[in-house]
Amino acid sequence: MQLEFYLIENCAPTLASLKTASLFRCPCREEEDVFDVLYRWNREFSRKGLHVVLLKRFSGSALIYVYRRSQLERDLKENGAKRLLETYGYQSTDPEYALNRLAGRLTSEGEFPHEIGLFLGYPLEDVQGFIRNHGKNSLCTGCWKVYGNLCEARRCFARFEKCRDIYRRLWNEGKSIYQLTVAA
Repeated sequence: MQLEFYLIENCAPTLASLKTASLFRCPCREEEDVFDVLYRWNREFSRKGLHVVLLKRFSGSALIYVYRRSQLERDLKENGAKRLLETYGYQSTDPEYALNRLAGRLTSEGEFPHEIGLFLGYPLEDVQGFIRNHGKNSLCTGCWKVYGNLCEARRCFARFEKCRDIYRRLWNEGKSIYQLTVAA
């Protein structure tokens, strides 16, 4: 599994501490490979405030969530976020509990858990707008669908893309993922 490549392509803003979290699906052959790699990354990254979690396993791939615990804790405790999570049965905003609940909702046969946007650091008004509009009628689509502050979202998308370009270049020049990860 080329986890480093996926981390650079999908998680650079999270590695740089510009974004709460990132999510990506990557191919993997054996279940043990995923857990071994995640264990190793968590051991290294935890010193910098970064955590890596397997949210869902598919046949031949895995859904990986990379996050900054302190930022996630702050994001989930915001009043509007807390209320939205409560409507989907979350009884706590504790990151470990909430991630377990999210993983359970991802693996259930029910509706996709669109509250996942809160776990990725998306603005509350955009997550609510996506849910309310069933993913339609957005003002703009970038890293997420925008229903609120269009100007701020576009600035954010540009910042994330620039970060990704810089991280991609530095990684290709030989910098390690650990060197590129900013301590929180």
